[in-house]
Amino acid sequence: METTFEAVIVAAGSFPAHPVPLGILRRAPHIVACDGAVSSVPEAEAVVGDGDSVPASFAQRLVRIDEQEDNDLTKATRYCLEQGWRDIAYLGATGRREDHTLGNISLLMRYYRDFGIRCSMFTDYGFFTPAQGYRTFDAFAGQQVSIFNFGSTRLASTGLKWNSYAYGQWWEGTLNQSVGDHFSLDADGFYLVFQTYEPKDAGFS
Repeated sequence: METTFEAVIVAAGSFPAHPVPLGILRRAPHIVACDGAVSSVPEAEAVVGDGDSVPASFAQRLVRIDEQEDNDLTKATRYCLEQGWRDIAYLGATGRREDHTLGNISLLMRYYRDFGIRCSMFTDYGFFTPAQGYRTFDAFAGQQVSIFNFGSTRLASTGLKWNSYAYGQWWEGTLNQSVGDHFSLDADGFYLVFQTYEPKDAGFS
């Protein structure tokens, strides 16, 4: 997977170890760290937040935003938009506290729908991508795919083991599987897709 983004935002969750997110970070032309994450990416060109977790050595790169309405991930996203970077990858946004993980994942849809950016969030297991309408996704046979509905009343699929529909509960769209090198979704609204890096593990259900 050789995806390149204009910018990578690194949050203060679990820093990735998998080669896919690390490769995305290595190829990124711009790296922005959320307040507490700068120790993981000392090469970051900007550190965004209120500064309470930023060592003095990074003071020159601190973009201080004291308002508390948005979290540091959103503040960093706004900073990227101000620089004109609209293709953004998020790393380190999951793990540790589950409430932060769930909140950060749900923010992807806000960024896509309200900010108009192309974005994905990468973990050590796979990646989340927000989408709407008709879209085709690159995949591989046996790739695990989960689909989370965000208000669609019609949602259909091709190229998946089980046909999709407008799921009423998030768990209903989990643990599907690609049967080839791509699959397509067609909806009248928004949805969030998770794809794994590795094929199905027979020991996991």
